[in-house]
Amino acid sequence: MKKPSRNCSDPRGSHPGFRPSAASGKGRWRPLLFRALSGILLGLLLLPAGCTAIRETASDLKKSVTGLFGGGDESLSAEELVLRGMEAFDGGNYRKAAEHFQKLKDIYPFSRYAILAELKLGDAHYRLEQYEDALFAYEEFEKLHPRNEAVPYVIYQIGRCHFDRISTPDRDPTPARKALEAFERLQRQYPGDPWARRAADHIIACQKTLAAHEFGIGRFYFKAGRYRAALERFRAVVSRYPDVGYHQPALDLIRQCESRLEETASRAAEPAWAPSPTPAPFAPENG
Repeated sequence: MKKPSRNCSDPRGSHPGFRPSAASGKGRWRPLLFRALSGILLGLLLLPAGCTAIRETASDLKKSVTGLFGGGDESLSAEELVLRGMEAFDGGNYRKAAEHFQKLKDIYPFSRYAILAELKLGDAHYRLEQYEDALFAYEEFEKLHPRNEAVPYVIYQIGRCHFDRISTPDRDPTPARKALEAFERLQRQYPGDPWARRAADHIIACQKTLAAHEFGIGRFYFKAGRYRAALERFRAVVSRYPDVGYHQPALDLIRQCESRLEETASRAAEPAWAPSPTPAPFAPENG
């Protein structure tokens, strides 16, 4: 297969709606105009430091000249943007890769490379640990391309964005709960997919975290004497997260909670007072 050309001397020529003339990009006006504008820029930038407004004008003019003569990403074709994005991604420069992929999406939303850019944009944000941005990119990809072959991977990555933010069991369990939902959805929708099989270990880890969270709250309630609230937590551990290390301890505490509740109920059923013994009838003294 012929390697795509990375020559960007005049990338606009590859755009289907652009038909350059014989003198386009190579006419005599470009070097003359460039020298003239460069001279203006140099003069403005050499002004004293106090001329702030003029310097800002020079900066804006410099950006315009750069864009006009092909110095910005806006002048690159979709193919060149995706090649630069993949090169940056493979080199570990995920921030630059995200910039290229985002620009490709913005400038060429209907390009055949746009789908790849949408997917790799999520990957770049994930590698940067920008989990909210990665989630947005992955969820948008699944919504726009529900039948794409990359969807199982995308759902797996949605789960990973939550999974990688799981903290200790005493902290907010929301990341573990959302990760578990994503991984279980992946297994339901794509049971034979390699990404679904890879999610199995993560599912167990999420269940352990959630079981530890419920068990810890139950222990807190138990020590505080709130046995009914503790009982609900321990029963949730047994029913929702069996066989992850907390099943038997939860069963033991369930029995203790039930015993304490029965004792409390028995004491409540006893009368608050006992009747006094019937006094003997009064017998008057003889004589």
